[in-house]
Amino acid sequence: MRAAPYLALVKPGIVFGNLVSAAGGFLLAARGEVDPRLFAATLIGAALVVAGGCTFNNIIDRDIDSRMARTRRRPMVTGAIGLLPAFVFGVLLAAAGLALLAVATTPLATLLAAAGLAIYVGLYSLWLKRRSPHGTLVGSLSGAIPPLIGYCAVGGRLDAGAGLLFLMFALWQMPHSYAIAIFRFEDYVAAGIPVQPVRLGVAAARRHIIYYIVAFMVAAVMLTFVGYTGYAYLVVAAVSGACWLNIAVSGYRATDDRRWARRVFAASIGNIMVLCLMMAVDFHGTLF
Repeated sequence: MRAAPYLALVKPGIVFGNLVSAAGGFLLAARGEVDPRLFAATLIGAALVVAGGCTFNNIIDRDIDSRMARTRRRPMVTGAIGLLPAFVFGVLLAAAGLALLAVATTPLATLLAAAGLAIYVGLYSLWLKRRSPHGTLVGSLSGAIPPLIGYCAVGGRLDAGAGLLFLMFALWQMPHSYAIAIFRFEDYVAAGIPVQPVRLGVAAARRHIIYYIVAFMVAAVMLTFVGYTGYAYLVVAAVSGACWLNIAVSGYRATDDRRWARRVFAASIGNIMVLCLMMAVDFHGTLF
């Protein structure tokens, strides 16, 4: 068995991005008292569940992937992996991840991982992605689960910090995803995926990108105002958010929407990575 097609099946970039957010949530909740074994088990378990979800997504999307330039060489499209082996691979990944989380972390972290998998595979991939421009919003809910897995692996409970993490990451997903849909516009049209930039136009998506970034900034700084992070995090969140917002607003002057959308996309990644880092190092609350 060649490993390369199976590696492509799990979408390593997506797995890595979700691990960054899971680590951020874990380290925020740990507040400097990190159990290395728990940390490793949480990240490995979350990675396996996300990889399983990505595998199922590749299986479900194999028809539309064949119509998109960026995805037409995926293993389910080229036939490098058969349907049954891919399905078994996805089941094994997801089951192993949930089992590890159940044994090594908390019941709540495991339940959240299972819920995220169900939302991503069931509600998003199987149903709304092909039917509604609101599919992106539902997909953002599953994308906001990994930081909660990390957070709840430590404390085993949902509180204001968990709620803000979920809100932050759900809001962040929207401009990030809209930016991709703009610079990959032709692919989405060819595949018949009704994302907002295709269904309602780039102008509407541009406005919504700005609205979501503003809402994300408010949620991000609230971590400090409710006592979960310090002033260093607050400054970084405000500055990085303002930079991202400035790039988004520049879209009204842009002569090339695709180039502008790539800048919004790149800024979204930089923004969330720096905030995850700051949550890990500036976890001392300042107000309460």
